[in-house]
Amino acid sequence: MKFKSTALFACMAAVAALLAAPQAHAKTFRWSNASDIPTLDIHSQNNALGNGVHAAIYEALVYYNSVTFKVEPQLATSWTEVSPTQVRFTLRSGVKFSDGSTLTADDVVYSITRAMAKTSNYSVFTQGMDKAVKVNDNTVDIMMKSPNPVLLNQMTELRIMSKAWAEKNNSVEPKDIKTKDESFAHRNAMGTGLFMVKEWQPDQKLVLVRNPNHSGKQATNVTEIIYTPIKSEPTRTAALLSGEIDLVLDPSPQDLPRLRATDTLKVIEGPENRTIFFGMDQFRDELVGSNVKGKNPLKDLRVRKALYQAIDIDSINKVTMRGLSQSTGALVAPQVTGWTKEVDKRWPYNPDAAMKLLAEAGYPQGFEVDFACPNNRYINDEKICIAVAAMWTKVGVKAKLRTLPLVTYFPMIQRFEASIYMLGWGVPTFDALYSLQSLTRSLGAGGDGNYNVGRYSNPQMDALVERTKKETDLKVRTTLLTRALQLQNDDVSHIPLHNQIIPWAMKKNIDVVHRADNRLDWRLIKVN
Repeated sequence: MKFKSTALFACMAAVAALLAAPQAHAKTFRWSNASDIPTLDIHSQNNALGNGVHAAIYEALVYYNSVTFKVEPQLATSWTEVSPTQVRFTLRSGVKFSDGSTLTADDVVYSITRAMAKTSNYSVFTQGMDKAVKVNDNTVDIMMKSPNPVLLNQMTELRIMSKAWAEKNNSVEPKDIKTKDESFAHRNAMGTGLFMVKEWQPDQKLVLVRNPNHSGKQATNVTEIIYTPIKSEPTRTAALLSGEIDLVLDPSPQDLPRLRATDTLKVIEGPENRTIFFGMDQFRDELVGSNVKGKNPLKDLRVRKALYQAIDIDSINKVTMRGLSQSTGALVAPQVTGWTKEVDKRWPYNPDAAMKLLAEAGYPQGFEVDFACPNNRYINDEKICIAVAAMWTKVGVKAKLRTLPLVTYFPMIQRFEASIYMLGWGVPTFDALYSLQSLTRSLGAGGDGNYNVGRYSNPQMDALVERTKKETDLKVRTTLLTRALQLQNDDVSHIPLHNQIIPWAMKKNIDVVHRADNRLDWRLIKVN
């Protein structure tokens, strides 16, 4: 399997040197971002920020190399294709959880099964799997319903939890993010990762310390990680400039010139494999809070296309994003299999065409509609939505904007409580099936439509997704992915905006490897 990334990665030799270097003095690493992680439960909320933090505490059978983005062993030492629908993994011997207990095949089987639970948001990563089977204490077979060419890519996000710990603490099933119910695993964690949780005060502070029982490969000299979510952009910047924190994962675009000019700081950046877009409720017969009664304007392709063509994406790129975006007409970024230049073409910005389409659809005076956005998840998310709402007003659509913090926003949209909503979708597998299955497949089991919260449904799209799940000819499979991406363009199932360009700002004494998934590799961080 081949992976591509255009992020500004450090060279292979430098990482090799890091891995070979002896640990010097123990260090504390302090970092910040606008939002907090939603949960410590590794199967509850499929959230990129949370997944990145989980990777410090828990490990998977395989993980991406931060330079090549090729899959490499982590808890597994090797894997063998027994048959096209059976892959055998040999576990690394002597692996301990942070409580000193030994990792066995039972924990792996349990964790894969837990990821398939109804309350799990990770079933998209178990797509195509039938079950996990214990061969012996150090060997596990993954049985599949059909051959799956992206199995290993999916498994990079399937981290392993202790079965005994989960049973002891009444956390056998993942926390359901759609409810306020909490399990022990929501606020506590116990994995085999390089770090373990010392303290988590949601929206205030997360403290991780080194796991004394960790035996995997690492180069970091960091023994303590302190994460402080800071919603305010000026406050985050001030904390970095004053030295209170070492790294900001999401510096504001307007602060970048100042940060780059500061002698004690540095900024590294690269394109992220994440696309920002709007989704629309195409299910309800009448939208909640709209002045249109008895029907849903968003079900009309002409209305969706009008909303699309009323957005001046160049203005958003230049003014709102300060150049930290790549305008796109596709639902996935260029690093993702299935993307093509043709698929990436946008419907042109044309307010006159938008008003004509609205009139043809029966809304010459426009209409009112609910519009929900996060205010601490993506780069300038709230500012983008304010700008777009103003653009829609010019063509007659009065979007009633409401913004919410990440922790309440995602459960809300998954309860189908937004008419138009913003979402950013990264692709951990670097394969468009991950996006298409989650975002455009009709709601169903096994991860189908798990983030299709506008409930778009097209039998032709469903058929393409199902064919792609089972197709083993890579050339044919890529053609199917591209065809499905083009169908989403034609249907305007979603309105793509841009792919993010991610800058990280940090002290000059911090060494990190920039990744296209906007994730820190805890094994490689050094504080000099």
